[in-house]
Amino acid sequence: MARGGDPKAGPEPLIHHELCFGCGRANLFGLLAELRPADGGGVAGRCFLKQDHQGPERGVAHPGIVAAALVEAMALAGGDGLRGIEIEFEAPAPVGTFLQLEASRDAATARAGGELVARARASYG
Repeated sequence: MARGGDPKAGPEPLIHHELCFGCGRANLFGLLAELRPADGGGVAGRCFLKQDHQGPERGVAHPGIVAAALVEAMALAGGDGLRGIEIEFEAPAPVGTFLQLEASRDAATARAGGELVARARASYG
């Protein structure tokens, strides 16, 4: 796993590789997630929900985009060998906002505007 980003922003963001859909800096169609090691383990950071991320409901991010962000966060927290995920969607995630992510290897949450949008649990095997 590589690191990249602005050194003035604290620890550099974690990335799998430059073209990764979730965290790659060169994949302009992706999430461009900025996730850094969090105090006490895991990762924390954000991604911007672009207009291109809309789903069936106008102005709201596609649930698959939110799911991809949660999986990306768990993967960067050390979750290699993912076998399955369980996701509970709590509220819509409006496009044009940042999705705040927190994750450990086994679980993740996503918030928009301070409101819980979704939570996920991972299984490995």
